[in-house]
Amino acid sequence: MVHKHTHKKEHGRDDLTGEHPAGDAGQIILACLFAVTWILDTFIFKYTIFLNRYVPLWVRIPSGVVLLVLSGYLARTGLSIVFGEERKRPGVIRKGVYSVVRHPVYLSEILLYLGFLMLSISLAAAVLWVIAIGFLHYISRYEEGLLRARFGKDYRRYMQDVPMWIPRLRKR
Repeated sequence: MVHKHTHKKEHGRDDLTGEHPAGDAGQIILACLFAVTWILDTFIFKYTIFLNRYVPLWVRIPSGVVLLVLSGYLARTGLSIVFGEERKRPGVIRKGVYSVVRHPVYLSEILLYLGFLMLSISLAAAVLWVIAIGFLHYISRYEEGLLRARFGKDYRRYMQDVPMWIPRLRKR
């Protein structure tokens, strides 16, 4: 995870590298669009929620809750690792959830949307979920470029060791 455009002091910290300049605004816009679409489709218009008839509540609610809890865990622990302590020597973060996936906070966002989609399957909101995945992948690649430029072979090795999105079942 990276924050702000270059590795100049972000939040007064030299240990943070940078983020895509449109990352925060894009995430907020997509989150608002997703939320409004999901709420309106689920509770008012009900145009694209017909799949809910085929996937029973006893499947949708537990899976949705598990995804929402996992999303919260990834976001909380990922953000606390990055922002909870200032590292004296800047370097690639490899501990905790960052040892499982390279972008746990962005993954938490993807799982948050998926959790809501499990609670009520709105195809209109699912389109925004797919767009959000594309956007998060794009900004992640940009930020990885900043990290490769700053940390070189150490970050490239991290990229080989830790998958971007989907955890490995077995360690290499």
